[in-house]
Amino acid sequence: MKRARRNHAQAPTRRDFIRAAGLGAGALVLGGCDALTRQNRPTGGARTAGGGRVTEYSLQTARMEVEIGGQRFTTWGYNGGVPGPEIRVKQGDTLRARIDNRLPEGTTIHWHGQPVVNDMDGVPDVTQPPIGSGGRFTYDFVVPAAGTYFYHSHVGLQLDRGVYGPLIVEPKNETLSYDKEFTLALDDWLDGVDGRVPEDELENLRSGGSAMMEGMGGMEGMGGMEGPQNGEPARTPPDTIYPYYLINGKPPGRPEELEVRRGDRVRLRLINASGATIYRVALAGHRLTATHTDGQPVEPVEVDVVRLGPGERYDVLVEAANPGVWQLAAEAEGTQMIARAVFRYRGSSGPAPPPDLMPSELKGNLLTYDMLRAAPEAETVPEGKPDETVPLTLDGDEQEYTWSINGQRFPDADGISVNRDALVRFEYRNMSEMPHPMHLHGHFFRVNNGAGNGPIKDTVLVEPKQILATDWLADNPGAWALHCHQIYHQEGGMMRVVDVG
Repeated sequence: MKRARRNHAQAPTRRDFIRAAGLGAGALVLGGCDALTRQNRPTGGARTAGGGRVTEYSLQTARMEVEIGGQRFTTWGYNGGVPGPEIRVKQGDTLRARIDNRLPEGTTIHWHGQPVVNDMDGVPDVTQPPIGSGGRFTYDFVVPAAGTYFYHSHVGLQLDRGVYGPLIVEPKNETLSYDKEFTLALDDWLDGVDGRVPEDELENLRSGGSAMMEGMGGMEGMGGMEGPQNGEPARTPPDTIYPYYLINGKPPGRPEELEVRRGDRVRLRLINASGATIYRVALAGHRLTATHTDGQPVEPVEVDVVRLGPGERYDVLVEAANPGVWQLAAEAEGTQMIARAVFRYRGSSGPAPPPDLMPSELKGNLLTYDMLRAAPEAETVPEGKPDETVPLTLDGDEQEYTWSINGQRFPDADGISVNRDALVRFEYRNMSEMPHPMHLHGHFFRVNNGAGNGPIKDTVLVEPKQILATDWLADNPGAWALHCHQIYHQEGGMMRVVDVG
């Protein structure tokens, strides 16, 4: 049974954008690489057939040095910095992003959360061959969805080195009222510390333990896995405790300062770009009003704490009505460590809070999926009985550090085929002791939160021993990745390819 996505008289649909994007798919370009600078300014160009403007960016992946906690480390990233440059475009415009690969291995760019045309999705050997060392590729597509997203390599463990950057898509007509905004990319960092790289960490996990946990105090006093408290998700100890947790590439000892004025309404765009860490984010002295999840608007909900799994994003509003200098803390869940920024009112000359200060708000009211309702302007996913239901059992062997979906590990796994334009239900059953942030490429889905009109997302945390269902409309043809966005679980096999025929 085919279902209408939305009333076509209201606005152009995502499918319209996808079809328009197919008119200008990117192509491999041969030749030398131009010199690129950290100043990466977009250029407005010719108008496309669909009427939108073309915004161009030049990106280079290469070895570089970063300074974290007073030490310099060699890593990989975009345009000489971590995070990479913020890409900002308008919904419906064409993004033309040229990437020059100066890494010693192949790479790609995945436009996380954007339901792009399939050959622009950046999954190696699924939607495109890797861009070889010394090669160049141009991603060229109409940007279908407004909101907070990010871009990152989808090759191996490159994301956990620092090969990512924010992607902000402004809506055609902004309806949210605010005075100032900040984009905050949350990250966990181990690359280069004691000469190690993420591949070393994966081998340690496979051999029975994380070397990064040895000699570190992050787990002291924690005991075993906590059960849910007051109906909230457990604080599960992570596979890996990282030496550093960062916001916008900066450690707690040298944080970014966010200057506001009393009376400002401040929009915070929170992006969990980490490899493996779940964060709980709170701002001392203030409450947070959640307005978007994974780029899609929700009915506003006021809370103290927002929880983000790897790959998730939340937009929150803060009413700047409490002058001073305040800690904005992202607690690395299951540890006693944080990433942080400093929220400073103009004219407040006091010192920054201590780097390890845990705001009391972190123990306050936590945002959960059952509190969220999709706003009317969110991407539409039909409600009702699905045309197809796909059971997905998530499990793992923690001794061998392998992770599976329905007992199979990628790449030695069957594909999942669904009919085009079918309403598909993914029914997740997590049999493991770890949470899994499950990410579906090329589509949005509705989280069945038991309350009706659940939020529209592209990444969802499935808790240990939990059964959770998501519904999505298979209206974007092609082969699409479905995987855990905890990158070590993904590399351990928790990925499948979904074929929309």
